[in-house]
Amino acid sequence: MRFADQHIVVTGGTRGIGRAVSLAFLAEGGHVHATYRGNAEAAEALREAAGPHSERLHLDAFDAADHEAAAAFWDRLEDTPISVLVANSGIRRDGILATMSPEDWDSVLRANLTGGYVMAKFAVKNMMRQRYGRILFTTSPAGRFGFEGQGNYSASKAGQVGLMRSLCKEVAKRKITVNCVSPGFIATELLDDLPDALRDEYRKSVPAKRFGTPEEVASAVLYLASAEAAYITGATLDITGGL
Repeated sequence: MRFADQHIVVTGGTRGIGRAVSLAFLAEGGHVHATYRGNAEAAEALREAAGPHSERLHLDAFDAADHEAAAAFWDRLEDTPISVLVANSGIRRDGILATMSPEDWDSVLRANLTGGYVMAKFAVKNMMRQRYGRILFTTSPAGRFGFEGQGNYSASKAGQVGLMRSLCKEVAKRKITVNCVSPGFIATELLDDLPDALRDEYRKSVPAKRFGTPEEVASAVLYLASAEAAYITGATLDITGGL
């Protein structure tokens, strides 16, 4: 029960990696505020999966990249001390750059990078009052290696690392750490829309010869969010099976 009585915000917290992170914090005694943009069915499925922990689960529907909507969310928290923010929400709109629409570029940068900035901005203000906090961004190896057809996604993920590196220096004296987790190929719905042949190619490229699980990512998140990780800040933890 490492997070008993702590309040944790997880954006994109009802599906995929975010769902596993939310459930992991609940299992460790935390009060989880899981945000989602609009999939109410997935949100209710998370509440059901939380079982006896559901009384500590708070579901909030809004766009994390919308500054006004995010401000209203943090206002609703009022004086609740937030110990952890996991900025996990994100989307993909793949396509080669030469034919990528401005809408696909803007939507991915907005969801993945601007959403992280917006939520971290308000989290820092909350955490500075208590002189404690953990902020984590879910980035991707795409930000370092780049993948064909993912110029927008790769740019947004590289931007998250740059944001993390700057922010960690601004808040370190307030005992707030800022880090990234960088999952590789994880078995979530983000891989479901890929052709079977491409999924097989990706799986073969992993030295571990398998995709990771959301629960394996959640374990890493919990460690970086714990009190034991107080001297880890400005770091990116790869969870890639050896990529």
